[in-house]
Formats: sequence, C-alpha cells, structure tokens
Amino acid sequence: MINTEKLVSCCSASRQDTSVEVTKEAGIIPMNLKMHKEKSPLPYLEMAHIPSGSFLMGTDTDEGFPRDGEGPVRRITVHTFQIAPYAVTNAEFKQFVETTGYITDAERFGWSYVFHLFPSEETKKQVVQVPQSTPWWLVVEGAYWAAPEGTDSSLVDRMDHPVVHVSWNDADAYCRWAGGRLPTEAEWEYAARGGLEGKTYPWGDLLKQGDEHRCNIWQGKFPIKNNASDGYVGTAPVRTYKPNSYGLYQMSGNVWEWCVDWFTPDYHRMTSFDNPRFERETGKKSMRGGSYLCHRSYCNRYRVAARSANTPDSSTGNCGFRMVYDN
Repeated sequence: MINTEKLVSCCSASRQDTSVEVTKEAGIIPMNLKMHKEKSPLPYLEMAHIPSGSFLMGTDTDEGFPRDGEGPVRRITVHTFQIAPYAVTNAEFKQFVETTGYITDAERFGWSYVFHLFPSEETKKQVVQVPQSTPWWLVVEGAYWAAPEGTDSSLVDRMDHPVVHVSWNDADAYCRWAGGRLPTEAEWEYAARGGLEGKTYPWGDLLKQGDEHRCNIWQGKFPIKNNASDGYVGTAPVRTYKPNSYGLYQMSGNVWEWCVDWFTPDYHRMTSFDNPRFERETGKKSMRGGSYLCHRSYCNRYRVAARSANTPDSSTGNCGFRMVYDN
C-alpha cells in the first residue's frame, strides 16, 4: 500500500533514483543514415506557424512552485518558428526506429518507469525496485516505447497515442533524423498560450469550460484511484480535446514534453529577454505541460507556466515530446 501522506510529486522519476546498471549498447543513429534535409517526411506534420512576437512568460501567482523557478514574470520576445500540432505518436516513432535501427535509452538500460496501476499482476511480482520519494513508479524490466507496461504489453489500439518511455536523448535523436529539433522553453510556453496573455491554461483560467474537459489529467485521489472522468486513465490519442487558438493539441496534460534547454530554477533570472535558451549544463533537461498523472493536490503542473526536469537518459510512462522547425 502506498503511503499517501508522504507523497511529494507525480512528475517523474529519474534513473539517478535507482541502482540498475546499463544492459545494452548506447542508442545510436547509424552513421550512414542520411538525415532529412527537407521538412520531415512524416505525414502528420501540418505544422502550425507561430509568428514572432512577445508575451509575458512565467507566473507569480500562488499556484506556482517557486522552487521550480516559474517566475518572476517577464516579457519575452520569441522569433517565428513552426511547431507540430501534437506530440510525436507511437506510429511516427515506430517509423523512425524501423528506418534507423535506433535503440532507446529504456532498451539500453533494460527497464523504464511504469506507473503502479498499469502493469499486469505477473509483471508486478517481478518488480524489485521503486524510487523511495515516488513509490508509485515501478522499475519494470523490459518496459520501453513499444511495450509500455512491460514485456506482456503492446501498442495495440495505441498507435495514435503519444510515444512514451522516450528519454531526452531519444527525443533529440528523432528530431535530428526528421530535420527538426526540440522547442526551447520560451517557444513551448509561447505556443501553448495560443496568444492569450497571462492565462493559467491554453484556453483560459478555468480548468473546465462548463462540464467540458479540456485536458487529460488525474481525476480522483492520487495515486490510488483515477475515476477517468476526462475519458482516460493513461495516455489519450493526440488529437483528443479541443486545440488552442494556434491549433495545438494537449499542451496541458497527457504527457510531459521535453524541451531543448538545460533546467535551472534561475531560468528567468539568467536568460535573455530575446529568444531565451538556457545552454549551461546542469544535469537535467526541462520538461513542460504536465501529464495524465498530474493532480492539483500533488502536481499542479499542467499550467502553461509550470516547469519540471529530468536527466537526459531518464524515461517514464508519462513523458513524450513534440518537434519544431526553424523558419
């Protein structure tokens, strides 16, 4: 039984929290593979054009987490770019792997983090490690992008869901193969806000509009019971719920999305006001957007200003990514 009185955060778990060693060679993109010089050949990329402009980045409200460095709020200028309307799907990542033979970090380590409600009872019997600070994450051997809950699971009926169990390294490799890159934190937040100024979510300040759910987050008592009133216990298809005014789906909830920046709580104090990007190595990469595990009581990080981070080799069942292109 998980002790809910000592819970800290549902955000993610890091490979630094376990003692499991690497079991396979590092993931690589074969050197003879020609990177795509034109925009991605993948059919889903009807990219959203985001015009250059300025916006108020971050938050100073009581909902924010000061230790995450969500503020102070400041006006930022962002240059024009294009961003995918939704997170990279299992089908798209499958094409990348089949084309390149790429080995993900989860495969290299031989395991990944799976939320405790999802693996089969047989798989749970084989689990011997959990992170002490986030005991709802299980170290599941054989879990990776194509077997999200362990070796006895598959992607049947989930090809249009966001790919998960991808590390920052994996996401970066995919983007380079497809001729794009990961977004900066500033680009991600600018796009997520959809032109709205200072709002909590991509659609406004209210989590629900009437009785309509606008994102896939935890509904119930975390981490014991998810009543799935928004329609999903785990990931949702990438085009679920209404997009924001830029045509972007699920910038809040569903899966965390990797950004290119190294993470620092001092981001707003140390980066430029013009197209900011934090490039000093800190050991962790930034993540944005929250996930289906976020709940107001523990991880109110599905707000557009919220931030989190993990090591570049870490992978979990609630983290994916979307791609951008420079104009």
